[in-house]
Amino acid sequence: MLEVPASSIRILIVDDHPVVRAGLSSMLSTQAELEITGSAPSGEDALVLIKKNRPDVILLDLRMPGMTGVEMLLALKAAGVSVRVVILTNYETDEDIYRAVQAGAQGYLLKNTSLQEMVGAIRAVHAGKRYIPRHIASRLAERMVRTDLTARELEILKLLARGPTNKQIGQALGISDHTVRNHVFKIIEKLEASDRTEAATKAIQRGLINVDD
Repeated sequence: MLEVPASSIRILIVDDHPVVRAGLSSMLSTQAELEITGSAPSGEDALVLIKKNRPDVILLDLRMPGMTGVEMLLALKAAGVSVRVVILTNYETDEDIYRAVQAGAQGYLLKNTSLQEMVGAIRAVHAGKRYIPRHIASRLAERMVRTDLTARELEILKLLARGPTNKQIGQALGISDHTVRNHVFKIIEKLEASDRTEAATKAIQRGLINVDD
């Protein structure tokens, strides 16, 4: 067993998959400077462990049953809890990245990240810096400068993805097809798409809408 140095970085792992939690614990425990203080299968359990174990850095999954990663970040912020958070997820849509960073995450990594990069990210975040891989950072920058879609535009986008006409969308939402047409034009412009089909495709790829909704 490695001797834990006095200045070790205390880590809490939050992921709903037990195999992932066990794998991360085993892998990170090989690093003398890292101390795994515990792991939690949900955001709710993590909030309890944070008060008890006082971790320095949390490795947090985004999509979990019950409280999501973003909801947990917002709960930490609302409670005034000072802890650094690195998102560790399988997802890298523009909207996932944007919401996580806006909610307070200091790092964003994919689960296929190498041990070396993960340890580097933990060190950087623990030191008060941000750690977001270049290709993810560029997408975040694009998302942050893009004008936000309104709630009505997102509503229409979800319907657009299913292929109805403007008239059918208008009937579903109780508005005129002329109003729908104006919204569709603005959606295409904001997403820098060539037509309504490309707009819906881009929205799905960026995580703005879910085809299962």
